[in-house]
Amino acid sequence: MFIAGLDVGSTNVKITVMNRNGEIAHYGYRDYPSNRNVEAHEINVVDIWEAAKILLKDAMAAVPQLSAVGITSFGESMAILDADGEVLFPAMMYTDPRGTEEVELLRERLGDDFICATAGTNAYPMYSLPKLMWIKKHRPDVYEKTQHICLISDYLIFKLTGERKIDYALAARTMGLDIRKKEWSPEIFEAAGICKSLFSQPVPAGTYAGRILPDVAAELGISNELKIVVSCHDQAAAAVGANVMRAGIATDGCGTLQCMTPVFSILPEGRTLQDNQYAIVPFLREDTYCTYAFSFVGGSLTKWFVSHFATAYEAEAAETNESIYQVLEQKMTDEPTGILVLPHFAGAGTPYMDTQSKGAFVGMTLHHTPADMFKAIMEGIAYEMRINMERLKNSGVQINELHATGGCAKSKLWLQLKADILGVPITRMSTDEAGTIGGIMLTGVATGVYADLDEAAKMLVQPLDTYYPRADMQAKYDKHYQRYSRLYDAIRPLAEDSEE
Repeated sequence: MFIAGLDVGSTNVKITVMNRNGEIAHYGYRDYPSNRNVEAHEINVVDIWEAAKILLKDAMAAVPQLSAVGITSFGESMAILDADGEVLFPAMMYTDPRGTEEVELLRERLGDDFICATAGTNAYPMYSLPKLMWIKKHRPDVYEKTQHICLISDYLIFKLTGERKIDYALAARTMGLDIRKKEWSPEIFEAAGICKSLFSQPVPAGTYAGRILPDVAAELGISNELKIVVSCHDQAAAAVGANVMRAGIATDGCGTLQCMTPVFSILPEGRTLQDNQYAIVPFLREDTYCTYAFSFVGGSLTKWFVSHFATAYEAEAAETNESIYQVLEQKMTDEPTGILVLPHFAGAGTPYMDTQSKGAFVGMTLHHTPADMFKAIMEGIAYEMRINMERLKNSGVQINELHATGGCAKSKLWLQLKADILGVPITRMSTDEAGTIGGIMLTGVATGVYADLDEAAKMLVQPLDTYYPRADMQAKYDKHYQRYSRLYDAIRPLAEDSEE
């Protein structure tokens, strides 16, 4: 039996097809057209649907025995649909500033304590509900025609099966889910002036949605026996795909951005997590939750640096048949660089959530080389995650080990550096595509291929190398981290001055 995971990102869609033993039978990837017919901070939902259809068609052509597909996606952005399921408005990204005034209105009507306790998060304009409030106020012509509101995963499930089901973790990205009751909050929706029946039914991750609609199967020329499964929000799916399913473990996912997803079983009292900008997200079981600690840059910052400041190494890389990244790593020493990099080149993620913060290199001398600067970027991203780990620990969420996935996990140097700075072991897992693998695991359990997720993990996810903190290097990095921990407060006033 072959199972697929379809993972929808903000710039592309991926699909992985595996057999029961975890052998990859097919992999597909498709970008969306760049900003076609949409404004900045928007994405064309129809482009996502078209890309998903092409990937499903190609996957069935490559593996005719494909029997089931699980859908995962990024959060917050909405598909706003009319009675016929046609898109009425582009999906607004989390970076879209619309919804700011609506957030303040919700805070006035409900109070911060109620929102935090119910939705598990502070109120932010990044979430779906404030943006829908903006549409109702500023585009009543659109809102009056609206019959269905879907986030991206349940939009695809709706298009494929006719069913409207959304998993708890993705539903939490609307700011309208009661994270304890696992249902839409009537108080929040009433305060927003939005009918909660517009949204899909919240269900557990790994819920079977149904078979593909006959007319869609006919359009794609594929079997109408294909089963569709509700997987979950992409970060939660990546945790499943990295075998991070119990308290004390977190993912270390470093692709375009850097994200840690720790799992915990006891809800902290009060607002300690929310006050540090962490959202409490329902996870796999009744007694488990996760949260997201992230920097808006990860691999994107190293790519930026290489593209602009390391092109002189192109000839050397071509001569040795290596990447520029590998050439730079070979020129690094094992010692801390002494340079502090504040990796806020796209604003600050948790625990600050400061879109106006700016990046910085501090402590440069004439003796420093591009290799030193490249390593300092790695250090800065790791320091930022240590800030997050300490804030999480103070809130009752302990991280004892990390499971690394994503493109940056291929760098053994970076993984050892992270272990030294963060002070916990970090294990590189066998998959770079943890999101699609998590979808496959959930789909396999939903369709009876695996008895449970533990069996699925044994078949599909293997630990590779583990990197442990080295006491001598940890002591050296601790001194630099103490300097780094004060950097944001020192740099922020300068960023404010630059905006005037």
